Amino acid sequence: QVQLVESGGGLVQAGGSLRLSCAASGRTFSNFAMGWFRQAPGKEREFVAQISWSGSRTFYADSVKGRFTISRDNAKNTVYLKMDSLKPEDTAVYYCTADRMPFRVGVLLNPAQYDAWGQGTQVTVSS
Repeated sequence: QVQLVESGGGLVQAGGSLRLSCAASGRTFSNFAMGWFRQAPGKEREFVAQISWSGSRTFYADSVKGRFTISRDNAKNTVYLKMDSLKPEDTAVYYCTADRMPFRVGVLLNPAQYDAWGQGTQVTVSS
């Protein structure tokens, strides 16, 4: 069973940057696509970004495209989310997640397509 631990959240002013990290353990990290979701108070969990198992393909929600960058270091079993030009509407708890199937291609927008979740890290953007 995979374990995921996020870090890097915090309070930042609008226009600022943060980098989230997610350390994985428990199975072969490099075989699985990884994703980031977020959930704001009173809202459903929403897709933010995804990176393929090889790292060759990335997908982003329209709301973050051009501002956020997902990457992975398979040697360190870690996935990152670099967030630039942050806006107050980016305020949420951010969750790292792992695909439930290895070597899957294509975009995975539905939380049910993932089978492991971190505890979440709070990102707060002040105006």
